[in-house]
Amino acid sequence: MRTPFRKPLVVIAPKKLLRLKGACSQAEDFGPDRHFQPLIGDENTKTVAKDKIRKVVFCSGQVYYDLEAAREKEGKNDVAILRVERFCPFPFKEIISELKEYKNATITWAQEEPKNAGAWYYAEPRLRNIREHLKQSDELSYAGRPIMGATAVGYTHTHEL
Repeated sequence: MRTPFRKPLVVIAPKKLLRLKGACSQAEDFGPDRHFQPLIGDENTKTVAKDKIRKVVFCSGQVYYDLEAAREKEGKNDVAILRVERFCPFPFKEIISELKEYKNATITWAQEEPKNAGAWYYAEPRLRNIREHLKQSDELSYAGRPIMGATAVGYTHTHEL
């Protein structure tokens, strides 16, 4: 605003999130005591106690809303969904403090992109290091599309599967 010329704001985000009520912030979220969260913990009020959670799913981006809708539909209240909002620097401290509470859970990374196009190859060794640091099983699984040469499958039905 201090420059003599104006630059347009370009938001590179899927249109789906522009209309989604759950992806909107409230005015109080921009207050002076608020700050950016590199990791957003599970916000579902229906989940069981943290030590009874059987699976922790890490994700980033719009796939969170699909996962949340599926969890709600299936009534899986023993699954926690954690959102990684910043990759660099990776939120090691935040993830460690969250995973300490989910002692009996397995970890899954979920993404909508093909395995070789999303954040899996970046996040996977870091999540393994965290599990090793916590002396928990380093069992870590991937949920998403397989390795693909193209970014889209080309068929809606195949994409939905």
